[in-house]
Amino acid sequence: MRKSNHHSRVGARKQVKLKKWSGKVTRESHALDLENGVFKKRSARDIAKSLKRSAERSHARKSGPMRSAMSMLTFYINRAGKNMSASRKRTLEAAKDELRRLFA
Repeated sequence: MRKSNHHSRVGARKQVKLKKWSGKVTRESHALDLENGVFKKRSARDIAKSLKRSAERSHARKSGPMRSAMSMLTFYINRAGKNMSASRKRTLEAAKDELRRLFA
C-alpha cells in the first residue's frame, strides 16, 4: 500500500511561499528608499548613517524615522538568518547600536 505525500507537499509549498513573501518585501517595499548595497557596507557606522538618511527622507513610512530604520535593519538580519557569517552579523548588530546613537 502506498502512502500519500500530500501533507509533505503542502508544507513545502507553504515554506516556499513564505520565502517568496520576504523576498517580495525586500524587492518591492517602498517604505524606505534604501541606498544600493547599504547592507553590504563594511562599517556599522556607514550602514547606520545610510539607514538614518533614508528614513528621514522617506514620506511613505508609517512610524518615526528611527523605528523605520531599525525595523528595516532587523528585517534584513532576520531574513539573512543562518546564511550570514558571524562577523557580518556582528557588524549589522553593531549598526543597531550606531542607529541608536545617531538618533539620540
